[in-house]
Amino acid sequence: MALIQTSLIWVAYAVAVGLLLAIACVFVFVYQTPRERAAAVTAVSIFTTLALLATVLLIPVDVALVSSTSRSSLGRKKDWATPDRVDGITHTLQIVYYLLYSLDAVLCLLVVPFTYFYHDERDDDAAERGEQTVGQRILGALKYTIAFLLFVVAIFLVGFFVPFAKQAKDDRRLDLDFFKHLLEENHGERALSFALGLLMTIGTLLFVLYTGAGMALLPVALIKSAPSISAPTLAANTASQLEANRERQRQLEGRAQGRPNGLDARDRRELEALNREERTLIRRERLAAESSGEDRHWVVKAWIKTEAIFRPLKLLGGLLLMLFALVIFASMLVTGIDKAKNSICGSHCGYILAQINLFQPLNWVLVKSARVFPVDYVLFLLLTLFLFSASVVGIATAGIRFLWLTIFKIRKGHTSPQALLMATVLLTLIVLGINYSVAMVVAPQYATFGPQTYCDLPVNRAGDRPDCSEHREAIKPCSELASNPVAHDVCTPSVLSTFINRVTINFPFFGLVLFWAQFAFLAVYAVVFLTTLFKVPRLDQDQIDADLEEDEEEGLLASTGRRFGATWQDITGRKTSYGAAESRDAGGP
Repeated sequence: MALIQTSLIWVAYAVAVGLLLAIACVFVFVYQTPRERAAAVTAVSIFTTLALLATVLLIPVDVALVSSTSRSSLGRKKDWATPDRVDGITHTLQIVYYLLYSLDAVLCLLVVPFTYFYHDERDDDAAERGEQTVGQRILGALKYTIAFLLFVVAIFLVGFFVPFAKQAKDDRRLDLDFFKHLLEENHGERALSFALGLLMTIGTLLFVLYTGAGMALLPVALIKSAPSISAPTLAANTASQLEANRERQRQLEGRAQGRPNGLDARDRRELEALNREERTLIRRERLAAESSGEDRHWVVKAWIKTEAIFRPLKLLGGLLLMLFALVIFASMLVTGIDKAKNSICGSHCGYILAQINLFQPLNWVLVKSARVFPVDYVLFLLLTLFLFSASVVGIATAGIRFLWLTIFKIRKGHTSPQALLMATVLLTLIVLGINYSVAMVVAPQYATFGPQTYCDLPVNRAGDRPDCSEHREAIKPCSELASNPVAHDVCTPSVLSTFINRVTINFPFFGLVLFWAQFAFLAVYAVVFLTTLFKVPRLDQDQIDADLEEDEEEGLLASTGRRFGATWQDITGRKTSYGAAESRDAGGP
């Protein structure tokens, strides 16, 4: 029975990884530019995205496996869950975690940089002349990747020789066996803990900036996703504007023919502006034709119609995601306040909260659903995908920046290979931040002990386990502070919570930054949410004129107006007359 249950949990994880592979492929192919698609960049980006999502989705597997050893209804271990069997389960999970974390680190710090420089070394003209070979590109990429290799070595050397945290060792509040176990580790484990803590701290800072903003922007973007103007109406308006533009150009050109010195300076500036506007309108006309499906395959036309039919459902989806984001916000705020007020050791151990003292909605839902696997797995998958999608939206909105300078822009169908690889590195680090936030703030009880309970009755003189079958009130949720000797035998913490607690206890600085960064995340979310909720984005015509090739074709039909009449026109193919549209836009009848 135990083998079957364990196998089903791993099968569910394998199915989820298959789903994640499809999501990783969609993410990469949607954002990369088709003109510069490179097989190496595509493969590395997909595999790295899959690895980072598989890492964070191992949490419910971890919780399910350690929880399967106990009978929560009676507060005791199952008969087959001997100490050796439990150690075998946790040891297997440790190996999987080590492999995934090591894989993420190697991909983020070595493979992706190497692929970046390998692609950057490409010179098509030199390759055609036979002056550049694959070997030369590899050597060139390795030359620049050495710096990242030295960085990785330096991280492990610092972690290997850094001393134990003296404050944590001398803190009498950490005399419990649970915390002593975290402090008793060898130099190799401490080096891995230091490397994980450093990368997790960097990822949390990115999590604050990108995911905090993206979690506010994603629902609002869906709610305001109805186009301000339909494709047929846009085509009619553009044709009318183009005709007026060309008529005015003919007038100016006719005026120039009657003057020996040509047009004066004012008319020349107007003619140049008309020429620029004509190019903009021609591209806009082509965009409207492509968006309405003209002269395209019937499958494409059917997809456009179907997308227009289901477009109103985005409003409902956006409202549901907004509600979900507010629940996450409330859950994180409650846990943050609880940790800051009731943590047993404060900054000495990263504000570990031994037991939840305030009602936390998301944690409660996950703990209750964990009693019936895989309900909690589905909920956790939705939570993970939401935070991942929010991170993508945040990166796409803000771009890849250094201070106030934009290095790369991330846009659907227009992301260069270098930008895609940089975004993949950022997402890898952000997922490490998501790991900490979910396990320690969003759902701490679920991620640490799941639904495990223990029987809080004294052990009899014979040393037998207490029986709570007739004393249900004595069944208590597992926690780090459980002083009953039975709890030490029954409660098995998840492997991930052990990793993170080991980092925050042995290196209190990481725990301090990681904890207070969660409040910064909440502040970023609140500011962006309120700003986006009450400020309707406007289409910047000057920016479109200056950067039309890159920006207009992506954003014109996806502008954030609320006119759902455009949806009906996209479905029927009918257009609103230019004059009527202008009248409505101007506030007329």
